[in-house]
Amino acid sequence: MLSATAISSAVQILREVLMRVGLYAAATLFFLGCARDSVVDQLRPAAGDRFYGGTYRVNEVGEVRSLDPVQINDVTSAHVAEQIYDKLLTLDEHLRLQPELAERWEVSPDGRVYRYFLRRGVYFHDNPCFPGGKGREVTAEDVKYSLTRACDFRTGTLGYDYFRGKVEGADAYFEATRRAAQSGREPEVKEVSGFVVRDRYTFEIHLRRPFAPFEYYVSLVTFAIVPREAVEYYGADFARHPVGSGPFIFVSWTPDRELRLRRNPRYWQQDEYGNTLPYLEAIRFRFIKDEKTQLLEFRQGNLEECYRIPAEFFPQVVDERGEPRGEWRRFQLLRVPALATQYYGMLTRHPIFRDKRVRQALAYAIDRERIVRYVLRGQAGEPGHYGLVPPSMPDYPARSIRGYHFDPERARQLLAEAGYPGGRGFPRLTLQLNAGGGRNVQVAEAVQAMLREHLGIEVELRQVEFAQHLREIDAGRVPFFRLGWVADYPDPENFLNLFYGKLVPDRDEDISPINSTRYRNPAFDALFEEALVTTDRQRRMELYRQAEQLALDDAPLLVLFYDEDYRLLQPYVAGYRNNAMDRRFYKYVWLRPR
Repeated sequence: MLSATAISSAVQILREVLMRVGLYAAATLFFLGCARDSVVDQLRPAAGDRFYGGTYRVNEVGEVRSLDPVQINDVTSAHVAEQIYDKLLTLDEHLRLQPELAERWEVSPDGRVYRYFLRRGVYFHDNPCFPGGKGREVTAEDVKYSLTRACDFRTGTLGYDYFRGKVEGADAYFEATRRAAQSGREPEVKEVSGFVVRDRYTFEIHLRRPFAPFEYYVSLVTFAIVPREAVEYYGADFARHPVGSGPFIFVSWTPDRELRLRRNPRYWQQDEYGNTLPYLEAIRFRFIKDEKTQLLEFRQGNLEECYRIPAEFFPQVVDERGEPRGEWRRFQLLRVPALATQYYGMLTRHPIFRDKRVRQALAYAIDRERIVRYVLRGQAGEPGHYGLVPPSMPDYPARSIRGYHFDPERARQLLAEAGYPGGRGFPRLTLQLNAGGGRNVQVAEAVQAMLREHLGIEVELRQVEFAQHLREIDAGRVPFFRLGWVADYPDPENFLNLFYGKLVPDRDEDISPINSTRYRNPAFDALFEEALVTTDRQRRMELYRQAEQLALDDAPLLVLFYDEDYRLLQPYVAGYRNNAMDRRFYKYVWLRPR
């Protein structure tokens, strides 16, 4: 247990770091000004011992890029957009699908038609884009319009891949709008034939063939519902003036500084006590890029939430049992195994890694338990002893996958069988990782030492800027590389795509952005494809399991560990629904009087 003196020293280190980068004084002055606007002023009692009112102050270390749903592919923008918009379906804290705009839904027996029945009496936010400034009711036509925009090249869509090759008519419409953008004419194809409005409150999506994971797609921010009036009224500025039907209304956005939302008084949802959601009066997003600054501002009471704890301060904040230490005990500490896996990939077409015995030898030579305990010091869920799909995946038997435990004797035997006894004759490896990640470097140095000790293999570490790192991996120019995979939706397909051979281009010079190891196994592909068209979830999970075991046996990548997310909350914050995908359900949060 750390003493009060040790905690005080850690805080002093934080201050000194911030002073050196010239941030501390400015941050202090700014947040003292914020503190005068009390977050719990004028709280009003609600049923069930809950309270309305207050401002929730949260920080994002990234920057919002756009608030137009079809242009969002980053987590920061999604965190904000989730508060402004509704989607047909959503996820709960257990990552189960739940009704949102659609009060119920059904899938046809052949798995090709998804039918959504919209709830009545849901209204878009009041906004000048509407006649008289009054938001109108959301209908099935709005759903069709919104999803069509995601397939329209002219919108700058980043979400088209969710529809490509899956929804009837989506490809034809996307190509028609791409040609229209180049010619300046109207597209020859006017709509996506697979988006069907049956009546004012019934909407259908028709797929070209069954694709079982599609059930989760409509819970993604790309599928958020927007009104045509707002898009046409604001034009290119719609990305900065979002209008939705969600629990909070957009107020203002000063890039790199702050973004404000206020409560939607006409939101449709109620809690179990009959209280109309949301409880909070406002949300204020800040954009402090440095996680150490974020932690200090949280400690000083200037933020209600602090997501993630800087690696160098983690041992001072969290003890070996995952509980807060010392003065940090006055805060709430939430932790959850994340749907995220950290791994090293090996380019299976490269001469060094073409022999699976070499890949397996490296996998057995890594002591993952030691990395989690002594290198990460608890900043991980558990060692990567199973497959690529993390154990936190709902309904999936991840722990039944036979992965790789530390076995240096087996590792040396496999390397010798591959022609490199004692590592003799094995070429020097270069492990490429992205620059700026302290945790990534520490893990890489540990792996470097283990491969030298147990296999006699020398590994050089190369750090490059993240964008360059991804470009070079996608292009197949990096034989040995560090990556992580975080779920977009809670289906194993989202992870197992990394093994799917049909995503690998025939030509080595073409990019392979998903299957970066360029692994191919026809037996895996057959099982995987069967799983994708299987609507029975239990059967689908079993097919996924069989496919993943085949891939793990071939070891195209080294699973290192599964992540765990840590979040600090102020003691007066209530109703926070923590989850493995860091979905932000602020409509359920309320503040207690202090």
